[in-house]
This record gives sequence, C-alpha cells and structure tokens, in this order.
Amino acid sequence: MKNANGLISTTSSNTAQSQSTGLKTYFKTHEGRYKLYYDKTYPSTLLHYAHGKTVSQVTLAHLKDKPVPSTPTGQSSTFSATSGVRSAAVRLWGGSNGGRSLSFVGGNGTSKNLGGNSRIGSIGASSSSNATSNSNFDGKGTYLIFNVGDAIFISDLNSQDKDPVKSIHFSNSNPMCHAFDQDSKDGHDLIIGLNTGDVYSVSLRQQLQDVGKKLVGAQHYNKDGSVNNSHCTCIAWVPGGDGAFVVGHADGNLYVYEKNRDGAGDSSFTVVKDQTQFSVSHARYSKSNPIARWHICQGSIDSISFSTDGTYIATVGRDGYLRVFDYLKEQLICGGKSYYGALLCCAWSMDGKYILTGGEDDLVQVWSMEDRKVVAWGEGHNSWVSGVAFDSYWSSPNSNDNEETVRYRFGSVGQDTQLLLWDLEMDEIVVPLRRPSGGSPTYSAGSQSSQWDSVVPLGTLQPAPSMLDVLKISPLVTHRVHTEPLSGLIFTQESVLTACREGHIKIWIRPAAAESQSSNAETLLSTSLKEKPSILSKGLASIVAGP
Repeated sequence: MKNANGLISTTSSNTAQSQSTGLKTYFKTHEGRYKLYYDKTYPSTLLHYAHGKTVSQVTLAHLKDKPVPSTPTGQSSTFSATSGVRSAAVRLWGGSNGGRSLSFVGGNGTSKNLGGNSRIGSIGASSSSNATSNSNFDGKGTYLIFNVGDAIFISDLNSQDKDPVKSIHFSNSNPMCHAFDQDSKDGHDLIIGLNTGDVYSVSLRQQLQDVGKKLVGAQHYNKDGSVNNSHCTCIAWVPGGDGAFVVGHADGNLYVYEKNRDGAGDSSFTVVKDQTQFSVSHARYSKSNPIARWHICQGSIDSISFSTDGTYIATVGRDGYLRVFDYLKEQLICGGKSYYGALLCCAWSMDGKYILTGGEDDLVQVWSMEDRKVVAWGEGHNSWVSGVAFDSYWSSPNSNDNEETVRYRFGSVGQDTQLLLWDLEMDEIVVPLRRPSGGSPTYSAGSQSSQWDSVVPLGTLQPAPSMLDVLKISPLVTHRVHTEPLSGLIFTQESVLTACREGHIKIWIRPAAAESQSSNAETLLSTSLKEKPSILSKGLASIVAGP
C-alpha cells in the first residue's frame, strides 16, 4: 500500500486489513504494547481448495554467510520517493553498514545469537528477493518456511512483502512437517516430511538459488514409504547430533536417521509385539537408514521436542500422554496423561526444567522434570491448544540480580484463534506429595523429587491428576490474532510470530523493539537524511507509526 507521496506504508495496510476483520493491531502487557508489524502468506494465485487437509507449520531458518564471497554491488546515492525510504529502512533496521540484529528461537526453544554487524533478521529491511535473480543469491538471511497444500513456501523475514520468495511443489503428496539445522556442517540443513511417509533433506541455500519449483540436490529417505507409509507428523534435528534427525509417524513409530547415510539402504526391523508398550529396534544392517525405530504409542505421535542440550526428547500423541525419554540411553524417564483427549504440542524451557503441553482439553500444562508431575494448569483457551513455547528472551521489568524468585513467560495459541501469554513464578507452585487413600493430599512447596521416587518409579506413566492437586493459573494476555484456527508461535528477540492453519503468519513487534526503532528513526532523520527531510520524514513516519 502506498500513501499520497508514493511511499510504502505496511503498518497502515495491516491496520486496514485488521479493522476489516475486527482484529486489533496491538495487545498490551505490563512491559508495554506489542504491535502488529507485518504479515506473510502464500501467493494470492494459490487456490483455496489446494490447501487440502494439511495444517500449516512454520520453521524459522537463519542462513549464515555464503562460504564463497559474492561480488559487491554498487549502491545508488540518489534518493527517489520510494527507493529513498526503502534504502533508509535497510540502514535503519540492519543494512550492510551495520544495524540492529536479532536473536531467534528455533522450534525447540534454542536461542540463536546473531552478530551485531549483520543485517540478518532485522525487522523491516526492505527489498525482497526476485526469482529471476536467484542465481546470484548470496544465501545470507533469515527465512520463514511454511507448508500449504502440496507446497513449501519460503519467505524472507527481512522483507515487508507478503508473498514468499520461493515455492517448492510436490507431486501427489503434501509436506506435513519440516525443521532447519543452523549448525549443519554441510549443505543439507532442511528436512521435510510428507504425508506419504517420504522424507527429504536439502540445502536451503541451494533451493533459494534455484529458479525452479522442485527440490534440487535432495537426499530421499523412506522412499515411497518403503519403511513406513503412514503420515509424517513431526520432524526434528537432534541437537549436537552431527546430522542425526528423528521423524514421528501417524502409526506411533519414531525413526532415527543419519543424513550422511544413503537413504536407499535396506532397513528392516523386528515386528512390534505389543503396541501398547515402548520398544526400540535397531536396523539389522550397518549401512541401513533409518538406523533405529522407536515404537512410542498406539495412534499418532503429534509433536516431538528435544531439550536444548539434546539429552531428552519429549513426545505427545493421540493417546493423551506426554512421554519423556533419555535420548542416548533410549529409556523412558517419565510421563503422564492429559486431563482429557489428545495432546497436540509440547516445548521445553531453556533450562530443561519444565515442559509445556497443550491439547484437546483446552489446557496449557506445565510439567516439572524434577518432580515428574504436572505442577500448573493454564486455563484460558476456549478450544484445543495447538502450539506452546517458552519466551526465553523475556525478563521481568522489575527483576534484578538479587531477586530469588524465578519467573517464566510462555505463550500458547489455539483453535479459538487466540494468543495467550502467561507468567508463572516458581514460588507459587505447591507440589502435592501424595494423596492417601480416602484422605486429603499433603503439600510441600518447591522440589520434592525424592518423595516421588518412592511413589513413582522411573519410567512410570501417570494418570491425569485431580483438579484439586494442581495449581490453576490465568493468562496475562488474551488476544484474538487471526480469523482462522492457529497452529503455532515462535518467540524472537524483537518479536512474536503467530501462524494459522491456513498459512498466514503475523509478526508482532515487542515494546522495546518498537521504541528503539522509533528512536533510531528520529536519529536518522536528524543526521543522515537531511538531504530529503520533507519526503523521507513522512515515509519513515509511515513505516514506524503504530496504532
């Protein structure tokens, strides 16, 4: 959208669209106002019926500098009504001369700190990539990868353009899940699971460089469902696993792959004797890929999440159980049942002490690894909870180094189209020690893992706790952010990203980031942009203005 001076104004465009759907473009917390900055979606030419029954998932991918330096290009010193503001925005929010940088959180809550002189991830950087010039693409940037129907779309987070810079289409199959490995030691850093059971690993940079609409340079695993032909439901890289990744399937099995092995090798496993019990089977041949099969549960595995250090892996599924495993020991540690129905999502805290789950009981559950119990229930959603995440970048406005209280901020999204933010202080948690038969439970504040050891042996899956035994918490913020059911959220250093099932993504800028951008805009206007004060001041004002 352009204003009277021909300048691009993304904020006003988002405001108009949100008002037409009855959605607010901001929400308030104790630390200030979060503002809708811009959104991403699939091309308008994509027909609605092509979505199929897949649910859009979003992966945040940061590509580092290309190993081979690219040829520098000259920069025009002439300002025009449009290019002047866009060039100024590049410098303001992270251009090649050094601007603000972002830290991003991956799907498992791992923080990624980017260099201060990098433009990567700077919200509001201007120009978008052009498909016709992808052959000269240097590969540096932060991207949103999301699936809609039979396609994977890649959007440049540095661009304010809604449409993606790349689309990859699959024949007779739909991508269901994907994951990116920023620490990959070779080119293949993106893995994609399909509804046919097939799995691909590719280089994200190579896909962006190619102008076609098919995967290039892909490694193919479980081809035509040769090992397992049920839907891929979730996929994740093993942290520090040197190219290992895991894929969860709709039949309750999870497979361990090594990307450097030939995906066409023969893999056969023993028959699962008891569908209700956890079991591990290793491939019979040394060159097989996948190398192992974990039978987790009856029914689908809906979500998997590794702890930051890769020691533990959490799974949730259609049977309503959270299960936590020691990944290297291949051992079930603990787990428990939802209050009602299936569990759909899970996420670890950065310190590995807590796990969030959400599902069909409309609750956000906080599980303690030390206590091996549900220690809090979040009540606030009006429908199934489809995405949860800890905000590892948030700190309490009143916190100080001497404060002993540990407080966590986390978020959840659901099919009720709402984003909920939660605060939880650990000293609020009162852990029930045990419930004597026919009597009332006894309580103790803080950790009581020693008491649980005598009651709950290692590897025990516990039933759903009584409502009387669990702390109830209410959300800090309840905000309707989309018109369609939501599928996930991601926290970054300067923003919160929300995504709906239909493939629309919104970027909500944090209060501190918005204030910083406004301050930088004022500085820029008073120094480097004195040549065009009348035009550029109006242009930048339209970019940074909020409701």
